[in-house]
Amino acid sequence: MLDTINLEAIRYYQTILPLTGITSNPSIVKLEHEISFFSHLKKIKQVIGSTSLHVQVVGETTKEMIEDAKTIVKKLGKETFIKIPVNEAGLAAIKQLKQEMYRITATAIYTEFQGYLAIAAGADYLAPYYNRMENLNIDAQKIIENLVKEISRSGSNSQIVAASFKNIAQINKACQSGVQAVTVTPDLIAQGFAMPAIQKAVTDFRNDWYSVFKVESIKKLAAINS
Repeated sequence: MLDTINLEAIRYYQTILPLTGITSNPSIVKLEHEISFFSHLKKIKQVIGSTSLHVQVVGETTKEMIEDAKTIVKKLGKETFIKIPVNEAGLAAIKQLKQEMYRITATAIYTEFQGYLAIAAGADYLAPYYNRMENLNIDAQKIIENLVKEISRSGSNSQIVAASFKNIAQINKACQSGVQAVTVTPDLIAQGFAMPAIQKAVTDFRNDWYSVFKVESIKKLAAINS
């Protein structure tokens, strides 16, 4: 999944990645400065089609979170995933909204305990904060592994979309832990392809091809030989 609401980035990476979702939170929204919030998200929906969209509540009480969730779904459609933090107020909101068949992404997960409760509450996705956990000297990889085991043990339909990454190594470790998805910023995706050896290999192959056939592409060679 792509952790941004920047339309240009979404359009670009949609053509490259096996994109399954767009995730956002108020901090990500802030990066786009002053936007017409729902109009902007509707444009994203037009671009991504059936790809999932995850939108976070901003209320702090259960009542406020539920009101936010209902407003988001009213504006953007019932297929929208509502991101709700896993605290006491959030769990109460998740419990009620799941009874009303809302799609829920349980977010701001730092601990195994939060994850277990989110699974039991029926959250569709769990979003553990990988880098933020590591910054607190929490073993993010071990926690995710245990949550994966609990999903399997309980027969839950919950899935894990690991979030909050600082580098590619953390993304790799999360994938090795058994997550179903990761949500990554465009900057980190670009970082993942920035290894100079990748482009050098591509250039070397092209140069070797040209040294033999004296044309730049297979298409041109086919035209010559036809």
